[in-house]
Amino acid sequence: MSRPYTDVMVPLDNLFAFTLAALVLILIPGPAVLFSVGRTLALGRTGGLLSVAGVGLALIPIVGLVAIGVGGIIAQSVVLFTILKVAGSLYLVYLGIQAIRHRKDASRAPEVGRLPRGHAQQLWQGFVVGVTNPKTIAFFVAVLPQFVDLHAGAVGPQIMELGLVFAVIALVSDSIWVLAAAAARAWFARSPKRIETLTATGGGLMIGLGGILLVTGPKH
Repeated sequence: MSRPYTDVMVPLDNLFAFTLAALVLILIPGPAVLFSVGRTLALGRTGGLLSVAGVGLALIPIVGLVAIGVGGIIAQSVVLFTILKVAGSLYLVYLGIQAIRHRKDASRAPEVGRLPRGHAQQLWQGFVVGVTNPKTIAFFVAVLPQFVDLHAGAVGPQIMELGLVFAVIALVSDSIWVLAAAAARAWFARSPKRIETLTATGGGLMIGLGGILLVTGPKH
């Protein structure tokens, strides 16, 4: 006889505790916020929101890998962890340089949210940044299991549920930051020179973030 659906889900006490922990972690501005704000300043509201969505979508394969145990292997492997760390950092630097190089293109698009590149590309770039962030894998490997009820069984589905809760909170929080940054960008957009400067600033934020992630993070 199959077990009831509720028996394999995260117990309410554990779910509530994890939600509080996720809220505290997410609401404190960190790399995800800096990336989202930098993208918004460089590309506008739509670019920022698509970047947030891309990072959120990246949580799906990451949580899936953690649920089946692969995430733990990556987190414990010096080589794999370092490859992800370097690749993600260099990609952020690349995006920042591109934003600075094409800052004049942004100033020619007065409508906030109108992008010099396609929406699919913005979404994909956010996904790549999210899926190559080793800190996210390390967080899920270290934190999620602490809120899983091993006696309830079905550890994988419980991890997926916790990952979904984290993703929803992160999407809402980061989107609020994007909307706030977009409001400021709307004022700057009244002057082509201002928007060029702001776009370059967003690019600089992404380059700086890439550098920070390269030299910091969990040590092996």
